[in-house]
Amino acid sequence: MDSATTVREFLFTLLLKVAVASSFAALLVRWNTLRRVLFTEQRDPDQKLKLMLFMVPPLILGVTLRLIGGAAYSFADMSLEGAFLMGLLGGRVVGPIGGAIITIPALVGREWLAMPASSAAGLLGGLIRQAIPNKEDLWNFGPFTFLNIPKATVRLLRKAELSWEMAPLATCVGLEVGRVALVLATKPKWLFAIHAKWDWWLVLAVIAALMSVAAPLKIWNNTRNEMKLERHQQLLLKARMDALSRQINPHFLFNTLNTVTSLIRFDPDAARGVVLKLSNILRRLLRKHETFVPLREELQFIDDYLDIEVARFGRENLEIVKHVDDAALEAFVPNMLLQPIVENCLKHGLAPKIGGGKIELRTASHDGRLRIEIEDNGVGISEEKLPHVYVEGIGLSNVRERLRVLYGADFQLVIQSQQSEGTVIRIDIPELVPALQEVRK
Repeated sequence: MDSATTVREFLFTLLLKVAVASSFAALLVRWNTLRRVLFTEQRDPDQKLKLMLFMVPPLILGVTLRLIGGAAYSFADMSLEGAFLMGLLGGRVVGPIGGAIITIPALVGREWLAMPASSAAGLLGGLIRQAIPNKEDLWNFGPFTFLNIPKATVRLLRKAELSWEMAPLATCVGLEVGRVALVLATKPKWLFAIHAKWDWWLVLAVIAALMSVAAPLKIWNNTRNEMKLERHQQLLLKARMDALSRQINPHFLFNTLNTVTSLIRFDPDAARGVVLKLSNILRRLLRKHETFVPLREELQFIDDYLDIEVARFGRENLEIVKHVDDAALEAFVPNMLLQPIVENCLKHGLAPKIGGGKIELRTASHDGRLRIEIEDNGVGISEEKLPHVYVEGIGLSNVRERLRVLYGADFQLVIQSQQSEGTVIRIDIPELVPALQEVRK
């Protein structure tokens, strides 16, 4: 490095090399297919092929651009680093094959050592991947891993434990130094190197090569961590939904079995009918759990439940009226959404009322929203108790929590009541969200 201009150009080239590697990594990870490949640590042949198809084209483009543009585009050639990265992620087969493919333009340009060198780099990456017991340790390799060298050395000397992130670090250094050695030992045109001299500037070239491998790994690892967090949130959501369902179902079964017990004593025929209805209910509860069901199926479940309650209260004491919008019957609703509400109407609205009463169920679909109303003409709720119903009522509090978990803020659960006149519970939710069909699976 003789002049300040040459030094600036050299430093600028190295910075561009790292920037291009990081940019391509950020661009490629926007494809969901590559994200899924990176997220899966044990990759099958199909996923390894997809990894090559994503990484090889930009690397070939970089080599071609360097051959056409000359020294001004030397930063674009990352054949050695790219092959090593493919070996780390894809294994002993992907690395050498990918390394050979990306150096085809260099081979055409009579750089005879380019293909063997890149294939060897890919093979080294694959061997490191095979040697590391826990493949997740590969993702610990980052742009500043060299700062951990003293700690890794002490750990090796005192505990005889290897820090596996040092393996890619040492290999990156060896690859760049080996490339320079080959360039100096043979004809210069047989292999390309940004800086083919034994001086202190080679240290910067080695650091640039190291970061050209480490930066994509770190970018992709951040994406993997985001996907893991999303996966954990989905599992947490399912766990919370299962917990809430377990709170609702025993509550429902307890009251239903009490009804059957009371009917057996004085009306065996009615009890037999209740047992048949109860078997239908249990069949649904015991089958594979579904978070969402069509409204038609939910209403059939309510019919069985209300038939049991009619047998309990007597047809002259309990009247059921339904106004159902046929257009809304195929809309998806949370499983076991209506039963706790109907149960609350019976238990707290009509049961305390002398002379029985009526439950009216209404559904309507409008502008992509589904509205469900359940009204009773029972004893109602006083103004003092109404604000506490959402929290203290087991059935309604669970329903509200389930709606909040599933819909976020995009729902309404409203209770309107007047003492001695009755209560209306109104639910407003999205009529159909495509993602819900995936959850249902």
